[in-house]
Amino acid sequence: MASVETAAEHERILREIESTDTNCIGPTLRSVYDGHEHGLFMDKLDARIRNHDREIEKMCNHHFQGFVDSITELLKVRGEAQKLKSQVIDTNRHLQDDGKDLIGSMEELQQCRVQQRNIASTIDKLTHCLPVLEMYSRLQEQMKAKRYYPALRTLEQLERTCLPKAGQYRFCSIMSENIPKLRTQIRDTAMTQLRDFLESIRKHSDKIGETAIKQVRENFTVSLKTPSLIFSLGFQANIKHRTCFVSLQVPGAPDLVDFSPVYRCLHIYTVLGLRDVFENYYRKQRRKQARLVLQPHSNMHETLEGYRRYFNQIVGFFVVEDHVLHTTQGLVNRAYVEELWELALSKIIAALRTHSVLDQDNYSPIPVSTEQEYRHYTSQFPLQDPELEKLPFPKKLPFSEFVPKVYCQLKEFIYACLKYSEDLHLSSTEVDDMIRKSTNLLLTRTLSHCLQYAIKKKNVGLAELVQVIINTTHLEQSCHYLEEFISNITNVPPHTVNATKLYGTSTFKDARHSAEAEIYTSLNAKIDQFLQLADYDWLVSAQGDNAEASDYLIDLIAFLRSTFSVFTNLPGKVAQTACMSACKHISTSLMQLLLDPEVRQISMGALHQLYIDIKECEGFARAGPVAGFQGDTLLLAFSDLRQLLDLFLQWDWSTYLADYGKPTCKYLRVNPHTALALLEKMRESNRKNNMFAQFRKTDRDRQKLMDTIIKQLRNLIAQHHA
Repeated sequence: MASVETAAEHERILREIESTDTNCIGPTLRSVYDGHEHGLFMDKLDARIRNHDREIEKMCNHHFQGFVDSITELLKVRGEAQKLKSQVIDTNRHLQDDGKDLIGSMEELQQCRVQQRNIASTIDKLTHCLPVLEMYSRLQEQMKAKRYYPALRTLEQLERTCLPKAGQYRFCSIMSENIPKLRTQIRDTAMTQLRDFLESIRKHSDKIGETAIKQVRENFTVSLKTPSLIFSLGFQANIKHRTCFVSLQVPGAPDLVDFSPVYRCLHIYTVLGLRDVFENYYRKQRRKQARLVLQPHSNMHETLEGYRRYFNQIVGFFVVEDHVLHTTQGLVNRAYVEELWELALSKIIAALRTHSVLDQDNYSPIPVSTEQEYRHYTSQFPLQDPELEKLPFPKKLPFSEFVPKVYCQLKEFIYACLKYSEDLHLSSTEVDDMIRKSTNLLLTRTLSHCLQYAIKKKNVGLAELVQVIINTTHLEQSCHYLEEFISNITNVPPHTVNATKLYGTSTFKDARHSAEAEIYTSLNAKIDQFLQLADYDWLVSAQGDNAEASDYLIDLIAFLRSTFSVFTNLPGKVAQTACMSACKHISTSLMQLLLDPEVRQISMGALHQLYIDIKECEGFARAGPVAGFQGDTLLLAFSDLRQLLDLFLQWDWSTYLADYGKPTCKYLRVNPHTALALLEKMRESNRKNNMFAQFRKTDRDRQKLMDTIIKQLRNLIAQHHA
């Protein structure tokens, strides 16, 4: 039974070997070697091999005769193939001989066709090139005739249409290279003509303005006999008829000035895609000319003709701009003209009215010796000061001459507005509103500008600035009198719902603030001049107890005492702020001298000298140069520097390091960075000066102590920074 199963298993293995890939036969053979019938399997395998060999032999014997027959047939075909090859060679030779004539004819035909194509291509290229040459010739003629706008059109057509069609030829390349140069030439020529135009209208603006003013005189039937009235009319025309001067169409303007350069240049720059550049250039140049026109001549105030010429030039300028506004599309617009008109108003008012008043003022209180003089000034300006009236003569009014002059001119201006309104057929309310708005413009633009100009002038000293503050204070207080004055002459109550309030209060307040700021700036600048004289010997040895303050500081304190004595008439807060600002500036400047990077070494003697100077400053602060400070408030300006010097001179590092950061710290205002920088300068000084310090125990100990304190300060800084 076992042999039957074994034989079946061997048969299965043999079938598996015959049907399985040789790469996967390993597991099959392993099963044979793992069994106990190995020899029997080998016998069976040999028998199977012999069986297959017999089958192979039978198959070969069966197909052998067919193979022999195939070889015989192949040998017969070889001979026939040799014959066919010889026939093909002969046929090819005959074909080549017969085709030579045909090939020659075809080559001649091909050459003829090429010539035909070349002729057609030449005709086509000439068709495109001739218009280019003709157009370029026309362009040269236009340039020669200075017809630049048509030349630009020709250039554009040549570049965009003709040259691309013509192709890549040398003459086309030369033309393409010349096109930008020609555009630049046209642009520069047009700009040159525009500059000539601008020069021309600058020369003729006087004549154009004279014609315009004659028309205004005829239209309004108002006699322009004085510069003051001319000014008033011009100002009022801006308020009620803003375009009175600007919108005049003057028939003589185009006759006096040829405007074609403007139009030509505008068209040219538009074609070039540079319209914005041209507009900006034109407006910029006209603004420059406006400033020149608005600048009055030095002797203008001497003759009436000077005033006439000044007004003629201004009006002529705006008539030209109006003509350009109406004959071009967007070169200038209404907003631009209005902007220049507003500038002109402020400049005219400044030149004609208040400017000369401020220039002529001596910025000193007005002395009055008699009751008559006193009443003369109080009739010009509403001064309400009972204490001043009680004082005996001679006495001084608190303000200078320009206060009553400005007040009187404001009233004259209001009268001029009222006079002008008589021909406008307005109601009382409209007249009141017009006068108030006009006065507001005079206050907020002209007078404000003049005050700012007077304050910012280089030659204005502290005494003049103090007087400006006093003057503007009194003018501010007088504004309600001007409102009452307007109400009285227009018969319109001031409490009317639509009544416009005067802005004089804010105008004078702003001017006062500017003067105050200028006082602080000028005072600090003067202090800097004294501080530039400071010449500390930073390596000086220890000084005795009888050392004196530095000469420059003594002079500075004397200057401050003298200056602040003039501030007695100022409002208390202004004087206090100026004094505190000066003290802080001195303290900060001295601290900067001490910490200057250029100063690399500082001795204890130098610190002692600085300590004496600070004591001098504190003595000045304690003396109360300006009233109103509570306690030792002014001394706080020097506390930073004072505490720093106390720390070094008393060498109280243990207290500083132990109490740092506590609100009750004795040296609360001493910054550790500042202390470290100063201590390193002292250490450097000791190293340089004590060459034999290493041989003296006391010097070695002091040097070690400095090193230890420096290390502790660095640790302190690092801790708080983290």
